[in-house]
Amino acid sequence: MTAKRRIAIVTGGRPDYGLFLPLLRLLAADEDVALQLVVTGMHLIAEQGETWRHIERDGFAIAAKVDMGIAGDTAADIARAIGAGTTGMAQTFERLRPDMVVLLGDRFETLAAAVAAMLARLPVAHIHGGESTEGLIDEPIRHSITKMAHLHFTSTEPYRRRVIQLGETPERVFSVGAIGLDNFRNMSLLDRAALEQALSLRLGSPTFLVTYHPVTLEDVSSAAPAEALLQALDNFADTRIVVTLPNTDTDSAALRARLAAYAENSGGRVTAFAVLGSLRYLSLMSQCDVVIGNSSSGLIEAPSVPVPSVDIGDRQRGRISPPSVIHADTDTDSIVDAINTALEPSFRAGLNGMKNPYGDGATAPRIAAILKSTALDDALIKKRFFDLPAGCFA
Repeated sequence: MTAKRRIAIVTGGRPDYGLFLPLLRLLAADEDVALQLVVTGMHLIAEQGETWRHIERDGFAIAAKVDMGIAGDTAADIARAIGAGTTGMAQTFERLRPDMVVLLGDRFETLAAAVAAMLARLPVAHIHGGESTEGLIDEPIRHSITKMAHLHFTSTEPYRRRVIQLGETPERVFSVGAIGLDNFRNMSLLDRAALEQALSLRLGSPTFLVTYHPVTLEDVSSAAPAEALLQALDNFADTRIVVTLPNTDTDSAALRARLAAYAENSGGRVTAFAVLGSLRYLSLMSQCDVVIGNSSSGLIEAPSVPVPSVDIGDRQRGRISPPSVIHADTDTDSIVDAINTALEPSFRAGLNGMKNPYGDGATAPRIAAILKSTALDDALIKKRFFDLPAGCFA
């Protein structure tokens, strides 16, 4: 009997877990795979909803929990958490002995897992490499993980070329699409009535879905651009607004508190959620009139609805931007103008038939097939730097 391939997937919070879901379900059901789900980071934090409990309710067995000791949101706090996470991941991989480790994205929790796996000579598969977010510390983290990884699954062909530009062998870099789009195909999204019941609120006409995260490479606090956003939202007094609170990042605590206070003092017009989960979030995206903020979901998932999205500031600058995205500066007037554009019936009508450049919603099967078929030998582990042809530098 052939031994099962032990595939460890590391999830650090609700955002990457939601994206991982289609792949997790495929691998968990595969008789040739022993799925090892490693949970860390935000999943274990009470203020973030202890979402490891959601994972178990979804029916997945957790192979290990790695507490990173996230004690605050300063740069030093995050650096210490990376150190603790690297130690915890090293001990976990030593115990689980996976055949390969699958990572997604660009967060500091993922960096800790990548370092531990690389030092253990474990093959690393990385999802969503090659992208650019010029306003975030995630940018160098993402490219660092690329250099520690052995298999690469990019969301678009331009990002595949960028990973190759970083010196990765073309035969190991696959353009497969954005894995989060699979959820639109695999999930039965809630209709309006069921969504209102699940959220315990009535949606309005219009309804805004707002997600705003810290911009971690700015010299100033995220409070200033957040105030501009809130002042812009005040211009739409008859609007139902649902806010999803930010992840654990540098400078996130004050922003979370401000957004929560704005909701609490809104007289019921604004509701803030620490955790929505993939089903409620995507269902809300499909029912709302505008997605607003600086989350990647406004550029990657929202175009599949399609719903207009207002992207604020530099956090997502550098990503491929579909026609449904309206970019706004961080001042109130610019945000108000962008929201008004998104609400114009002619703008939304122009999105009919739009193709999402991030894929077709069939990414997880492509990734699973490659994870299962790739030979786990020294040729995979001992990477060679791929040099671009000399003409590329002319």
